Amino acid sequence: MKLIAKTMAGLEPVLAEELKQLGAAAIEPLNRAVYFEGDLRVLYRANLELRTALRILKPIHSFKVRDEQGLYRKIFDIDWRQYMGVNDTLAVDAAVNSPHFNHSKYIALKTKDAIVDRFRKEEGRRPDVSLHRPTLRVNVHIFQEECTVSLDSSEESLHKRGYRVEALEAPINEVLAAGMVLLTGWQRDCAFIDPMCGSGTILIEAATYACNRAPQLQREYFGFIKWPDYDEGLWADLLADARQRVTPFGHGLYGYDMDFKAMRIANHNAFAAGLEGQVEIARQRFERLEPPAEEGLIVMNPPYDERLAKTDIEAFYQMIGDRLKQAFAGYEAWIISSNQQAMKKIGLRPSRKMALYNGALECKFHQYQLYSGSRKQKKEDHES
Repeated sequence: MKLIAKTMAGLEPVLAEELKQLGAAAIEPLNRAVYFEGDLRVLYRANLELRTALRILKPIHSFKVRDEQGLYRKIFDIDWRQYMGVNDTLAVDAAVNSPHFNHSKYIALKTKDAIVDRFRKEEGRRPDVSLHRPTLRVNVHIFQEECTVSLDSSEESLHKRGYRVEALEAPINEVLAAGMVLLTGWQRDCAFIDPMCGSGTILIEAATYACNRAPQLQREYFGFIKWPDYDEGLWADLLADARQRVTPFGHGLYGYDMDFKAMRIANHNAFAAGLEGQVEIARQRFERLEPPAEEGLIVMNPPYDERLAKTDIEAFYQMIGDRLKQAFAGYEAWIISSNQQAMKKIGLRPSRKMALYNGALECKFHQYQLYSGSRKQKKEDHES
């Protein structure tokens, strides 16, 4: 079957590689999405195991459309009884980028009207609308004059992992956090450190990846469960297999924050994620942080400048660079920020730069190789 995995800008190559590992076919990166093909097993595994997907959609119809009357007719002409019954419930989402249409909510409403009118014509009554776990969630995407109608197999967005029991203000999206971890190319062969962990999202996403724990292992509901072709036995087998593949991680997973509340929340979230005993979270300021391991990967999401004056934020980023150079030689560090001026104050030359979006903020994700006084050199000095 033809499928589309939705994602965030900049994560398309990572998602494509994840799909390749799942055994998907005909993989084609798009804009904030990846097209692929697969059977029910691939569909179920995509929902269960993909770390950088927001939704898994199954396109059922595509057509050109220029006005709302044309949209209504095309939607009305679809035989909806092959996907749901009149006693079932319905929800419609829409995303629009077209000169012919202005409001996605209105497109969703017209789509809903066409579907229920089709049922009223054929059955004499209409299905109800339900925003909470409907039998069928329909997705309408219009780009220019191209309209794609899909069934949403995920129901709730896949960024909702189920572990965020508490959060600080504006926590980073789980899919973005997972994408950052995967973009580093980390081979899970050294310690992982988030020295400004906040609610713990980046650390938890790194930990579930390190332990080979499927991100949706705790989720109880997906949209495909109410589809006519739902294979309960196959789904049970895939869940059992995913649980068996979870393994302990032996190199260390460390999170730090200067704020006591953040440390407490991060610990609660890590426990909710099933990571008790796998991560270590402590209160510490970065300028005083000592390396918890001989070598490791640092990924951090420092403040961008929302709560700090310009001079303060630039001094803060200078401190980050100073501490990395002084204490973390031999490590690899990745930093995401929307404040490009402040990032220059880090005083290190990035070996790689990537563009990502944290919400509406355009960010840069920089890699820093901390070669000076490398672990190898320190070892040679010690032996001599």
